[in-house]
Amino acid sequence: MKAAVYYENGGPEVLRYEDVPDPVLHPNGVIIRVEAVAVEGGDTLNRWRGPLVTVPHIVGYQAAGEIVEVGAEVDHLRVGQKVATLNGWGSHAALRAVPARTAWVVPDGFDMTKASAIPVTFGTAHDCLFEFGRLKAGETVLVQAGASGVGVAAIQLAKTAGATVIATASSDERLARLKPLGLDHGINYRRDDVAKEVMRLTNNAGVDLVVDSVGGPTLQGSILSLGYRGRVSMVGSAGREPMTLDVSTLMGGNRSLSGVFLGAEVATDRVHDNIQQLIEACASGIYEVVIDKVFPLSDAAAAHAYIESRQAVGRVVLVP
Repeated sequence: MKAAVYYENGGPEVLRYEDVPDPVLHPNGVIIRVEAVAVEGGDTLNRWRGPLVTVPHIVGYQAAGEIVEVGAEVDHLRVGQKVATLNGWGSHAALRAVPARTAWVVPDGFDMTKASAIPVTFGTAHDCLFEFGRLKAGETVLVQAGASGVGVAAIQLAKTAGATVIATASSDERLARLKPLGLDHGINYRRDDVAKEVMRLTNNAGVDLVVDSVGGPTLQGSILSLGYRGRVSMVGSAGREPMTLDVSTLMGGNRSLSGVFLGAEVATDRVHDNIQQLIEACASGIYEVVIDKVFPLSDAAAAHAYIESRQAVGRVVLVP
């Protein structure tokens, strides 16, 4: 099969489009013919500095496609079904093998490019807001990196839950594209001090919850944006900068900081069922899956470079 692979960590230029062996079917797994690959921020981080589990390595968490083989111990999926899948690696390929537990059935007729982008983005955003963020109607949420895949999902989920939504992005143009999704107030982080702008927008009350997928120095701004008993859901290090924090301000306002990692609980009934419900909600039009740009799999290096340019709003997708 064809795949986008690399032999060493580095920038997008390390990706090569090559023939590699087909994946091997596990008794508890399925193999899909990939129709769409949603490139995650974590995919670019793994390419940059993550371990090479295989050599050559096929990076990638998310892909959607049609099941072509089913393991002997799998009884709830069948050949021919369309599924969205999640695994630690292997998405950037024409075929991929995944545990059956991390394959979710896609409703008939739903766009597979959109289906490919739901499990990590919407599943992570939902956990940040509700499972760990304990969001309630009437609260105010700050979404750092609002134009990211997780950010786009978090804006919609928070707004639907009755929250006031503030989000950051690198330009006014990107913020404008988030308005139809439920954004109440946008902050251009290249121009404005985020914490100061949050306090201005909230009359110095601060926000109840921050979803922070950026980390680095951005996380300090998230903490400084909190109101009394405010919470931060920290869910990544997309900024790639060192994590240095002064957490002393958490104490005075009884504030809290929680780390969130969807993968730690992805095999649980709670997360599995939640992701299936989110896929069905997206397919029914309750939420919008925003696809910024589609590249052929052979141009995976260009797709990764485009993501790292911070121009995209929503997800970038590869098509074999």
